[in-house]
Amino acid sequence: MAMSKTTNTYNRQNWEDSEFPILCQTCLGDNPYVRMIKERYGKECKICTRPFTIFRWCPGARMRFKKTEICQTCSKLKNVCQTCLLDLEYGLPTQVRDAALKIQDKIPESDVNKEFYIQNIEAQLKAGGDNTVAAGAVGKSLAASDMLAKLARTAPYYKRNLPHICSFWVKGECKRGEECPYRHDKPVEPDDPLSEQNIRDRYYGRNDPVADKLMKRAASIPTLDPPEDKTITTLYVGNLGDHLTEVDIRDNFYHYGEIRSVSLVPRQQCAFVQYTKRAAAELAAEKTFNKLILGGKKLTIKWAHSQAKSTAYAQQSSAPRGSGGAGGNRIFDPVPGLPGQLPLPPNPTDYFNLQASEMAVLPPGMKIHQLPPGLIPGAPSYASMYQQQQGQGPGTGGGSGKPGTSAGSAQGMMHPPSMPGMQQQLHYPSQDPARLGALKK
Repeated sequence: MAMSKTTNTYNRQNWEDSEFPILCQTCLGDNPYVRMIKERYGKECKICTRPFTIFRWCPGARMRFKKTEICQTCSKLKNVCQTCLLDLEYGLPTQVRDAALKIQDKIPESDVNKEFYIQNIEAQLKAGGDNTVAAGAVGKSLAASDMLAKLARTAPYYKRNLPHICSFWVKGECKRGEECPYRHDKPVEPDDPLSEQNIRDRYYGRNDPVADKLMKRAASIPTLDPPEDKTITTLYVGNLGDHLTEVDIRDNFYHYGEIRSVSLVPRQQCAFVQYTKRAAAELAAEKTFNKLILGGKKLTIKWAHSQAKSTAYAQQSSAPRGSGGAGGNRIFDPVPGLPGQLPLPPNPTDYFNLQASEMAVLPPGMKIHQLPPGLIPGAPSYASMYQQQQGQGPGTGGGSGKPGTSAGSAQGMMHPPSMPGMQQQLHYPSQDPARLGALKK
């Protein structure tokens, strides 16, 4: 019984053999010294089903081993990485790239047509070199796109190379500990659309959950609106780094219009580009906002403040706090929950609530211990107070000079003499004579 055989069955010359894979920087890893395992015709391509040379390597420490998934011919048709199938120029899925560049994919998907198409493309690549792409193929993008410039990755994303989650650790049965080559982490929710990714859908640009997420992000990207003040013609350029110079900034901004001045601030890693015309500044802001990449960094583009606002802000910042300038007499809102203001005495200088008749002013040069007895009216003399404390007052045991044992002596010791007018008004707890070391009966 005769059976039809495809070209791949009896013609080995169509099998692909290569010396090095086509990879993006993320899949290759951050290690400059990579050891790869090469196996000729080890697997079949997951797009065209032709046997091809596969490569297997570890992109870095604590990373999982990666290998090539599609052949180099299919990779050159779409200009994608052989492992992650993302665009080599922007690092984005092919669905996002084709939608931004308005590219219509004409690659056949049936087995017979796909095999014939791949053979013709491979013959044209061999005849014209690796840089030549046949008509109808996607290849490298020749037109620039604002959306691609905003969504493009400027640095590798090495977290994509992390190991898979250990299923034994999720069930609590992993006994390897730190030696386990898999990741001990919480798994992704099963309803997450990113957990359902397909290589064919990624390659042909259809039903890609990563592409849908990026398209939604592109729709919500903010825009830089020009200020209402038409006199502002200066742009703020941030995130410059330490290696960019004034010449580099001029070379990237001069073709939008005539530049009046470029002020570089190395300490803040920013610069100010001033144009002579407002239209040139608006064009530069539109073309460079979230798009300009210098030195491997995406620069921050903003409109600068007007000169009047900058001068007023500088004066307000330099004015002292106690002065009458801006910020000197600011009225702050009251803090809720604080107690009210304490009542003030009739006389602001009377700190002890003394009456006018009870206050005595010392003569110039006289000290408190030089006061004669009975100077303050209504107050007992210091001699009588001392005699009562020593037991020499009335009711003591005589003139022996020893402390008395009578009740009057004990009472004089326990209750200090009080000043007249002390109990009229109390503002503070410390003014209560009962709290000044006295004992209540």
